[in-house]
Amino acid sequence: MVAYIVRRLLFAAFVMWGAVTIVFIVLRMVPGDPALVMLGPDASPDEIAALRESLGLTEPIPQQYLHYLASSVRLDFGDSIRLGGDAMGHVLERMPMTIQLSVAALMFAVVFGIGFGIVAALRVNTWADRVITVTSLVTHSLPSFWVGLVLILMLARGLQLLPSGGAGSFAHLLLPAFALALPFTAMVMRLTRSGLLEVINEGYIATARSKGLSERVVIFPHAIRNALIPIVTVVGLYFGAILGGTVVIETVFAWPGVGRLIVDSIGFRDYGVVQSGILVIAAIFVMINLIVDILYGYLDPRVRLAR
Repeated sequence: MVAYIVRRLLFAAFVMWGAVTIVFIVLRMVPGDPALVMLGPDASPDEIAALRESLGLTEPIPQQYLHYLASSVRLDFGDSIRLGGDAMGHVLERMPMTIQLSVAALMFAVVFGIGFGIVAALRVNTWADRVITVTSLVTHSLPSFWVGLVLILMLARGLQLLPSGGAGSFAHLLLPAFALALPFTAMVMRLTRSGLLEVINEGYIATARSKGLSERVVIFPHAIRNALIPIVTVVGLYFGAILGGTVVIETVFAWPGVGRLIVDSIGFRDYGVVQSGILVIAAIFVMINLIVDILYGYLDPRVRLAR
């Protein structure tokens, strides 16, 4: 297991290197002169040249990349040209709001996804199973930003039941968390249903029933526990996808998190904030998947023995 963890850590380092490299390339491909965007159209050529030199934009691209890698290792992305102060500090200041939204969405997806998946599996080929299955297919196909806009029009503007944006209370969290979690709820539900149906047909379930155990005891302690093992890994992947989805949802609902900060910073070519935000999100994604992968090895003896 120790060798496996070391391999996963090395792979995590490779993923982080790939993430920071992609960010560097994409930001350099954005059209327009960052110095001109920062200073505005009224800036003189001397002011633009001075700012380009201070930002290191006059250096060759390979040299910029090496300096960027060195800064990434030190977690030093300079100051924010739009907000002032340390760029990483602004990201870490907004990170709790993004984590709050992501965890709320994940809890919604897991609780409702597993719950409806169990109901669909236990009522297979009934009207309840068909309704849940069709609903999951529809909700999985809906983009989160569209769901968010519909929720704002219906529940915030129309019925005025919940606030349309911002943060500060539990009510502000409900709409963005629901919009962010909806497609992942459908995926968890379908995975739970298929996994439970597969486990129910296993031989040890038939043995448990032959011993006279009640259906409730057979299903919940035995079948569901084994059916949920694959979901542990999938939930880790979903959390990474949810973190990525916060970029859109935070913009739609004006949620003051890292996603909205990144979107605003891209328009101003605030390289330091964009790089810091994406690096932090990538690091959280890699760390969670590492934890989930190790946990999966302990939950499933077959995997643990193979390693």
